[in-house]
Amino acid sequence: MKLGKIKLSFWQIVNMNVGFFGIQYSFGLQQSAVNPIYDFLGATPDQIPILNLAGPVTGFLIQPIVGVLSDRTWHPKFGRRKPYFFLGAILCSLCLFIYPYSSSLWMAAGLLWILDVGNNMAMEPYRAFVADKLVTEQQPMGFQMQSFFTGLGQTLANLSIFIFPLIFIGKTGSLPTWVYASFFLGAVCSIGTIWWSMKTTKEIPPTQEELTLMKQKHKGGLQTFLEIFVAIKEMPRIMWQLALVYFFQWYALFCYWQNSSKSIALSVWNVTPKSNEALYSKAVSWTGLVNGWYNVVTFLVALILAIYAKKYGPKNVHFVCLLLAGFGFLAFPHISDKNLLFVAITGFGIGWASIMGIPYSIVSADIPKSRRGVYMGIINMMIVIPMIIQNLSFGFILKNFLNNDPRNAITFGGVFIIIAAFLTLLIKSKKTVKIENYE
Repeated sequence: MKLGKIKLSFWQIVNMNVGFFGIQYSFGLQQSAVNPIYDFLGATPDQIPILNLAGPVTGFLIQPIVGVLSDRTWHPKFGRRKPYFFLGAILCSLCLFIYPYSSSLWMAAGLLWILDVGNNMAMEPYRAFVADKLVTEQQPMGFQMQSFFTGLGQTLANLSIFIFPLIFIGKTGSLPTWVYASFFLGAVCSIGTIWWSMKTTKEIPPTQEELTLMKQKHKGGLQTFLEIFVAIKEMPRIMWQLALVYFFQWYALFCYWQNSSKSIALSVWNVTPKSNEALYSKAVSWTGLVNGWYNVVTFLVALILAIYAKKYGPKNVHFVCLLLAGFGFLAFPHISDKNLLFVAITGFGIGWASIMGIPYSIVSADIPKSRRGVYMGIINMMIVIPMIIQNLSFGFILKNFLNNDPRNAITFGGVFIIIAAFLTLLIKSKKTVKIENYE
């Protein structure tokens, strides 16, 4: 007999999303530790953008394919989505364990590509897992729970990078010893949290009709790629509207992430990387604390946003959160008191909490059940395409229109994210999603 969806308790929703903590701890290490490792291994500044293409390129290629495959999968013991994020977690854990042993720059770069493949295998099937398991009114809470674990995982990854150098002193091989500790902890978190979610949460078996449809779709590799193009062609209008929001939103975020350290160095210490290396190092360290703070804000407010979305609607909540992020970015480059930077970046922390969860709840009701996996993968394509475009175009814009000033880059990002906020108001869903209140 087929098991239907039932409302889950708050703690059941927590358990099913714990695995997202491990995935995001791994992403936190990538954001904060990989570029310093490249520096330790002798990378030159001009090599860094190419070395960082692993994330967006693998996301663009892997997630839609894994999404299609998970839509077609069912195993009585292993389920539908679980095999993919479990295999992804194993791959992540192995790479995180091996990564500190990188003896050369290109070994580290190659392992990053494999690590990103593992992370991307886990990510979007996990999004589809929430939509599969939860009744419609609980899906926003499920997605915001993932946002909560995003903030928590990335915060603890940043804390490990700050604390472990104080505990694990010296070098082991080519890299500082603290790198081994941070990455080994990430390897344990990746597989351990995924295992917990798999153990505590069962997937809902498909109907006989759904099983028949899955078998009909198993027609080889070419059919997998064709399914992606067909899904894009038949994509609900609301996803095209979200794609426009995502272009400005994610372009803006890369402007911030690439230029925040240099902006702080100029606005607070009035130095550049070349003019005063010691003071610039202080700016980099302070940037780590500032970015750690916005992740703290993210996991503090993520579940609160679900309550506000119940009252005011997910679209309106995302609009306000993006405005707060945009105003924070506009203020950021003009702040000379380093402590006030935490006030400005708080807006981005609230925006980040919304970015990681609310858009999925906006569109989830309009996504066909049989294509949840592939559409979650396509949503990720909407993220990585702006990243790739930004990597290819923003250097020209910064040099020719923004005086090569990183502070202007942050301002540019602020304008773009405010544009994204107003574009959010144009999104129109065919279905209304009510959000479960947990009090």
